[in-house]
Amino acid sequence: MSPVTIVTGGSRGIGAAAVRRLAADGHAVCLSFRADADAAEKVVREVVDAGGRCVAVRSDVSVEDDVEALFRTAREELGPITGLVANAGVTSPMMPLADQPVSQLRHLIDVNVLGALLCARRAVQSMSTARGGNGGSIVLVSSSATLHGGPGEYVHYAASKGAVDVLTVGLAKEVAKEGIRVNAVAPGMVDTEIHIVSGDPDRAWKAGDRIPLGRPADPAEIADPIAWLLSDQASYTTGAIFRIAGGL
Repeated sequence: MSPVTIVTGGSRGIGAAAVRRLAADGHAVCLSFRADADAAEKVVREVVDAGGRCVAVRSDVSVEDDVEALFRTAREELGPITGLVANAGVTSPMMPLADQPVSQLRHLIDVNVLGALLCARRAVQSMSTARGGNGGSIVLVSSSATLHGGPGEYVHYAASKGAVDVLTVGLAKEVAKEGIRVNAVAPGMVDTEIHIVSGDPDRAWKAGDRIPLGRPADPAEIADPIAWLLSDQASYTTGAIFRIAGGL
């Protein structure tokens, strides 16, 4: 039986790259998206046309009922869930924390922190051997911003990803004896559409001079470590946070 993996925020960027890579590795994939149904359907078609199994579910990861529906659909359409890539995340226009509207702070924390908690919680309920599951693997998407804090630009975003790091370490210990591994990837600059929201679409490439490797990552370069962490090759790896930042 093929592994069944949920990828949140799977319609574009790192999420879409993860869907493609996992499908190529033989995973049946359920991707979630919040708004862009056309982009989600495009990814699904790519996977299905290549002979894989993939479904898309509109879901707000910060809403418990939506997360429940996402996991239910994945199980009904594809089979018992064996993996989660908690990738869904948001940012906001870059500015000092003192100037960030509270509404933007709440939205970011709801998606980046509460969303990760709700999805990880539901994954444990589905996969834990202590709860009737068969075990599995969770990969959370953090950020290398946790190391430098994003001063003057996105302290709030860095703080939200710091919470993801703590979730990774704590949950890994909590469920290690229940057949579940929990790890995270912490990308640096990645060439994705998220920079449009920040107000600087070319930001990733502008940062090239301060990245030792001289360029931002392609989303596929983040998807590859995600796929490894979900695989049996990483069977002795849990509680790890993999920084993938071109040397930053």
